[in-house]
Amino acid sequence: MALTSPVKEHPYSHLIDTLSGGKIQFFNPQKLNDPRYDKLPLSIRVLLEAAIRNCDGFYTKEEHVQNIMDWQQQQNKAEVPFSPARVLLQDFTGIPAMVDLAAMRDAVAKHGMDPNLVNPKCPTDLIVDHSLQIDYSKCAIQNTPNPGGGDGTSRPTPSRPPQLRGGSQCGGQRSSCSKAACSDPPASPGRPAASVQQIENTPLLCPFHLQPVSEPETALKNQEMELMRNKERLRFFKWCSKAFKNVNVVPPDVGAVHQVNLEYLSRVVQLSDGYIYPDSVVGTDSHTTMINGLGILGWGVGGIETEAVMLGQPVCLTLPQVVGCKLVGTINPLTTSIDIVLGITKHLRQAGIAGKFVEFFGPGVSQLSAPDRTTIANMCPEYNATVSFFPIDHVTIKHFKKTNFTQEKLELLESYMKAVKLFRSYEDPSEDPQYSEVIEINLSSMVPQVSGPKRPSDRVAVSNMKEDFQSCLDEKVGFKGFHISKEKQKTLVPFLHGGQEYQLAHGSVVIAAVISCTNNCNPSVMLTAGLLAKKAVEAGLAVKPYIRTSLAPGSGMVTHYLNTSGVLPYFNQLGFEVIGYGCATCVGNTAAPLPETVVDAIKQGDLVACGVLSGNRHFEGRLCDCVRANYLASPPLVVAYAIAGTVGIDFEKDPLGVTSEGKELYLRDIWPSREEVQQTEEETVIASIFKDLRGRMEKGNSFWNNIDYPESVVFPWDHKSTYIRSPSFFSKLSKDVPPPQSIENAHALLFLGDKVTTDHISPAGSIARVSAAAKYLLSKRLTPREFNSYGARRGNDAVMTRGTFASIKLQNRLIGKTGPKTLHIPSGQTVDVFEAAERYQRDGIPLIILAGKDYGSGNSRDWVAKGPYLLGVRAVIAESFENLHKTQLVGMGIMPLQFLPGQTADSLELSGKERFTISMPDSLSPRQQLTVKTSAGKSFSVTALFDTEMDVTFFQNGGLLKYVARTLL
Repeated sequence: MALTSPVKEHPYSHLIDTLSGGKIQFFNPQKLNDPRYDKLPLSIRVLLEAAIRNCDGFYTKEEHVQNIMDWQQQQNKAEVPFSPARVLLQDFTGIPAMVDLAAMRDAVAKHGMDPNLVNPKCPTDLIVDHSLQIDYSKCAIQNTPNPGGGDGTSRPTPSRPPQLRGGSQCGGQRSSCSKAACSDPPASPGRPAASVQQIENTPLLCPFHLQPVSEPETALKNQEMELMRNKERLRFFKWCSKAFKNVNVVPPDVGAVHQVNLEYLSRVVQLSDGYIYPDSVVGTDSHTTMINGLGILGWGVGGIETEAVMLGQPVCLTLPQVVGCKLVGTINPLTTSIDIVLGITKHLRQAGIAGKFVEFFGPGVSQLSAPDRTTIANMCPEYNATVSFFPIDHVTIKHFKKTNFTQEKLELLESYMKAVKLFRSYEDPSEDPQYSEVIEINLSSMVPQVSGPKRPSDRVAVSNMKEDFQSCLDEKVGFKGFHISKEKQKTLVPFLHGGQEYQLAHGSVVIAAVISCTNNCNPSVMLTAGLLAKKAVEAGLAVKPYIRTSLAPGSGMVTHYLNTSGVLPYFNQLGFEVIGYGCATCVGNTAAPLPETVVDAIKQGDLVACGVLSGNRHFEGRLCDCVRANYLASPPLVVAYAIAGTVGIDFEKDPLGVTSEGKELYLRDIWPSREEVQQTEEETVIASIFKDLRGRMEKGNSFWNNIDYPESVVFPWDHKSTYIRSPSFFSKLSKDVPPPQSIENAHALLFLGDKVTTDHISPAGSIARVSAAAKYLLSKRLTPREFNSYGARRGNDAVMTRGTFASIKLQNRLIGKTGPKTLHIPSGQTVDVFEAAERYQRDGIPLIILAGKDYGSGNSRDWVAKGPYLLGVRAVIAESFENLHKTQLVGMGIMPLQFLPGQTADSLELSGKERFTISMPDSLSPRQQLTVKTSAGKSFSVTALFDTEMDVTFFQNGGLLKYVARTLL
């Protein structure tokens, strides 16, 4: 609630209405008696209500309210503020935000002000979920050969699900295998004992004693390692939860950020100070959009922008166009929600809706369950929409009845939503709003699909997969091609694993990861995979043991319903064991390496080996350096391809395997029916799941509960820490805004091409042993095994700056080859990007970056702007920018400059080795043209992409963080 003055002085106090016999108040836009309201898209109505309620005459003015009401005329023109109800952080992007706030407290204190002034004004939830690495898989002993999927033998179908056996442990004398590693797990700090006992398992073998090891031990050992390696970060989070007001930290081992947001944090409506209003959220993750499937408006913004919202600044956005997506037709019974998602993604990507809101309507929406809708909403970043909004209807209300909503809360929710016309019936076309444009999609046309081998946007029908992979081998190296010569396409490389000989070929699957965090949180899809696994085991099928298989549930809820439905043991028998909760394979945390014999075979044959995962990110090299082709697929298809052992299979014509009786089995023989899946879902996805999650949320775990933390107002930085460090953003903070300065004689740090993603810019995944970041950590006397990941070290600017532009896939035209290197132009030496930047800064030379189209596409990360800023980059000149990244650059005081239409670095004949001077006027304005002069005598104009006066203000202050600090001073 953000009423900044008494209600009687509020310009819209006449709109206040009541519910529950006058006990609850709300601002009712219908009392404006404006016919335009009924024609507004419902997502725009949420923006309107927020503007009315937060109208304070400063950040939000009456003209903003009028512009939103006049949306039909003002879309794509007017700038409006939006004050969300809450902020959502995950630990990788959340820790730098909290570190910045802690550093801001230091800066405020140095100027003689009370550091307690620095607090999030907007309620903030931080979920610790992204730090999981797979240290242990299949066996709880680190660095032992990983058997991968199954034991390679057919097992008889159990008459009843196997139970967790108490007291079994391996004998023998080898001390390397501890009792804890080989016996059934007790209650542990990482997990309540009750949760352990719920998981039924099939026998796994200790590699030293060949005695059974309980399946939960794998998850427990991974969780234990996660908690120990991240104790320093967790201690800082614990301090944040106590030192800052309005900060709630969800401890580790509860669930992934999006799952927790859906299952626990979402309110649909907020109640504060006697007022009710729509729930809304912005988060530091691009997949915050998932929440729109529940009728809650929310999207991902940069970490810097999120910090501003936390400190009371609204999000400024151009009033968006809203595309109405009309769903018609009937869903094919064999089509999973993932197929629906990918089908809609394709249509919307082709429609060119970047930066727009999408709002769904039409009779087809009623066929989609709430999980289906959240799955679709989650994929916004893949078709570049800001949100995909599903207004609340009877299906949503029915879903809430399964959760922890009381009947009283549901009645209040429905009454309020109907009162302000945010509740609708999709079957009633008279309720359809007016949209900027309408796209119609027939659900009947959806067929099973996968995406790959390098980009989520490249979709392939499963029926065409075999043929498509062959074409990838033939095509030149590019977004899809690998350019394998015809004579080498039939290469077979034999190798030994576990004492048995196998063969690898092009298309062989070596990684198969079932992940259920975001686009696969839908219970029906995970249950389909589990039932498929059950039928496969019962039919005698198995997964080859060298395949790196894993099951990473988005939350304990997934394990719960997989267990209670009886399919978890069958996952285990195929090798898909629960390895822990949180982001793993998807963010590059495969950690446990492929067997050396597999890696050697891949290298020997120069094979295009494959990974198949049910996540949402799979760019080349992200899963594993030696796995060149990666496909996104639904969980049941991940299981199917793992059983097949290759992506070069036509499921219609080629059998998955052969039974012990010699009978060929096809995918259709073991694919569960839609009715079977729905029945299982109804029986297992029940209110107890949400009750269980709430209990674990509130109880936490003993490891977290026992972490000690400093009780000081300012954080006591440990100068020896390699995880948490006070950044230098405020080191030269003055109370007055400095005058604008031109960029004189700058060098180009990098000369980049098109499609430079945030994966190229901001570090993620493991820290390479030959990287600049590794050299720094080695200087701190850490061993490579202690490096952890870039994500876990986002609170250390020294690591993150060295990791900026450290991608092995970076293509820098200054050096003409792929890698994290650049040319130090004055010396002519090729060095690490960080070393070059360090030399330039030492010599007082400012830096710029030259780039092509779509600079900064991909995940939202604050270090894509903070890293270049600390490297000394003052401006990026590109043909076009991803909108969110452009905002992040402005937020750090870096100028996003765009070549004029028709001009590029090549058309201007820029070599990148010139020196650049960018003249700054005395006063800047949005979209102003600036002049760039080079030492070669060329002069050209660029457009400064400041969209609003607020953008200009942030830039003139040296970035948003300094602006906020100055407002406090």
